[in-house]
Amino acid sequence: MTNLPRNDPAQYDELAGEWWEASGGFAALHWLAASRAEHIPPAGAPGAVLVDLACGGGLMAPHAARLGYRHVGVDLGESGLQVAREHGVLPVRASVLAVPLADGCADVVVAGEILEHVEDDVGVLAECARLLRPGGSLVIDALAATRIGRLLMVTVAEKLPGGPPPGIHDPALFVDRARLLDAADRLGLDLRLVGLRPSVRDAVAWRLGRRRTVRMKPIRSTAVVFAGYGRKR
Repeated sequence: MTNLPRNDPAQYDELAGEWWEASGGFAALHWLAASRAEHIPPAGAPGAVLVDLACGGGLMAPHAARLGYRHVGVDLGESGLQVAREHGVLPVRASVLAVPLADGCADVVVAGEILEHVEDDVGVLAECARLLRPGGSLVIDALAATRIGRLLMVTVAEKLPGGPPPGIHDPALFVDRARLLDAADRLGLDLRLVGLRPSVRDAVAWRLGRRRTVRMKPIRSTAVVFAGYGRKR
């Protein structure tokens, strides 16, 4: 990878060929996509819509299809959207802070690994709330703005197999969980946070080539990687 600033979106263009590589630079995003799917209800009717904010190469595609959703992916990266389209995603090139879709159009909104990449994470949450129909489901995951979070997800994880590509995160943008929960309540979202970590046994087997994926396990602490599950009131 060329020497780009931290959190530079151009890094995703350089890694575009690795989106669907189970052992590539986006390996952990495959694990997170499967974890998100566990918290998405099956589509309640034909034509139900799942809006995937910052969809990248469309790693939620097989899960959205299995659950019966029309999968709409929103991203700024043209190279990622081209890959997503090849996997059945309906691509929309746009900022996650200004999505050109109608209010209440989505039965499910997924905002995975994006809140820690923008300066206005509450603005992204507001778009999630706007896009969701009343009663619709929200699934997010992000990195916490804590000392331990910055240490583990930048200093340590960028050196580990399956960890984030070096420079992909700017720790200054990691998410304040209390502020996020306060904003969710104001936006009419009932949201609960849980911590996530990869299964150590699965990670070892994956590293040895004996597994293609790694399960993400819920934990009590949200101080490093956390997920949010909720509904629009």
